[in-house]
Amino acid sequence: MRDTTSRREKIVGLLRGNGSVQVYPLAKMFGVSAVTIRKDLKFLEQRGVASRAYGGAILNEVVPTTENAVNLKQKLNSEKKGSIAKAAAAFVAEGESLILDSGTTTNQMVPYLRDFEELTVVTNDLLAVTQLSDCANVELIVLGGTLRRKSMFFHGQQAERALKELHVDKLFLGVDGFHMQKGVTTHFEPEATLNRMMCKASTEIIVVTDSSKFGNICLHNIVEPNEISKLITDDGIPQEYYDGLVSMGIDVIVVPSAD
Repeated sequence: MRDTTSRREKIVGLLRGNGSVQVYPLAKMFGVSAVTIRKDLKFLEQRGVASRAYGGAILNEVVPTTENAVNLKQKLNSEKKGSIAKAAAAFVAEGESLILDSGTTTNQMVPYLRDFEELTVVTNDLLAVTQLSDCANVELIVLGGTLRRKSMFFHGQQAERALKELHVDKLFLGVDGFHMQKGVTTHFEPEATLNRMMCKASTEIIVVTDSSKFGNICLHNIVEPNEISKLITDDGIPQEYYDGLVSMGIDVIVVPSAD
């Protein structure tokens, strides 16, 4: 899975640089069969990245966003993320169980969770684990596995096995991309797999994201927009997204930007 994800990301890079790619040169470059490359190109076509052409594929106008490291993500739109996180924490009630997904917006919820007298928090986020480790009133369940240092979260089969045994009241899900047609997406395939399991384990799916993510498409789908329960974002959300989500029956909470 890791080799497949890496190869597809490199193919996207080649598409960005050249505008098109050919099957057989790619097969030779990556040391795989032409059948494997055709599967890669079919996957990228399904994600809206490219269109199949004779012998290869050409770049579409809409291409996936690239992933930043966590230390850079923390600096981007930090004030908006803080306001969104505070609003999101207001939807947590005493005695509830919740999954706190990894991400710089969900991580800013952590200080507000320390004030609860009884709370169960399930997370794969290393920073959240560190911040809640001394909080005796929070029952902390850590989804272990392999640490992805670029984003400081755990993933893999160990985390997936742990999730199969759990059910929680609410999931607070951070995203890398939110597109009305392509859905809620992320850059890293194992993260998408784990996020989908988080959604299945939760009664309520609450997406928390700043408005810069709207219109972005990443390679790996997590969930369709109509499957989420609530969206918490800032007032930069495009009107067509707001109207479209409300028409689906999704509760959209817009947090005003600071003056």
